[in-house]
Amino acid sequence: MKASKLFSTFSLIILCAGSAGAAALFPVVTDGRWGFASASGKMVTNPQFEAAEFFSENLAAVELGKRWGYVDDSGKIAVNPQFDKAAPFSGGLAAVALGTRYGYIGADGKYVINPQFDDAGNFSSGLAPVKLDHKWGFIDKGGKIVVNPQFADAAGFSEGLAAVEVGHLYGYADTTGKIAVNPQFDAAKSFSDGLAAVKMNKHWGFIDKTGKIVINPQFDDVGAFVKGLAPACLAKRWGYVDATGHFAVNPQFDDAKSFSEGFARVQLAKRWGFVDKTGVFAINPQFDDALDFQNGLAQVKVGRLTGYIDTAGKYVWNPAK
Repeated sequence: MKASKLFSTFSLIILCAGSAGAAALFPVVTDGRWGFASASGKMVTNPQFEAAEFFSENLAAVELGKRWGYVDDSGKIAVNPQFDKAAPFSGGLAAVALGTRYGYIGADGKYVINPQFDDAGNFSSGLAPVKLDHKWGFIDKGGKIVVNPQFADAAGFSEGLAAVEVGHLYGYADTTGKIAVNPQFDAAKSFSDGLAAVKMNKHWGFIDKTGKIVINPQFDDVGAFVKGLAPACLAKRWGYVDATGHFAVNPQFDDAKSFSEGFARVQLAKRWGFVDKTGVFAINPQFDDALDFQNGLAQVKVGRLTGYIDTAGKYVWNPAK
């Protein structure tokens, strides 16, 4: 699983998508430097950063001089670059790293929880997974340890439960740290739409919050349910299953991701495009890589160039590097 290791490996070409902020500014690249543009493609913050992330809670992480800070939703620097790593804001806090120690800052850039952890994840349900002495536990927003470090791995909470690893098997814990679903799976993912993907005997299926298997393990791989559909792979082909486990979109793609804003990324013949919920291409496969739609735009990659398209497939920001 290793889902608790939430920091992305920042790339100058394709960025790891966090949740977009209400400001609807997007990281764009020109001549190897990153800035921010509006949804209409108008430059708001001149390209000056070595890397930039998507907005989350009206702040976006940026790299300048090999240090990470944050810009606000006007595109101005709100937290001076000073950290070795910087995660998206969640619940008003962001995990940051100085050297090998992780702590949490507020929107003003001041430490709310001092650097003290070996690793740290994002807040959800008021708690965040943190690593101390090779074990994972959970803290509250005051930095108090609510669930003692005891797990070999732990993801953030989703729908009240967190996937945790105990004795090389995965189960789920509630917000008090009590095991809600006994560790019995080879791997486990977060809950969405009331279901979580679990792996048993080399195959993936889905359970409900009681741990009951709702969709028998039968797939080579799966993604998360979004509004009733989840990507699933069978015999090296990807399609989409409904909550009963039946294919609503037959396996036909080389790869497929969960839906976002009514569209899903799929790969066919080494090219990425977007399908609607019937599996029909809304935007034909033509990109070397792509991210999910956020605030009406999707970041795409053509060769070494990065741009943005709207839901009609029209470029709002022409591919550049």
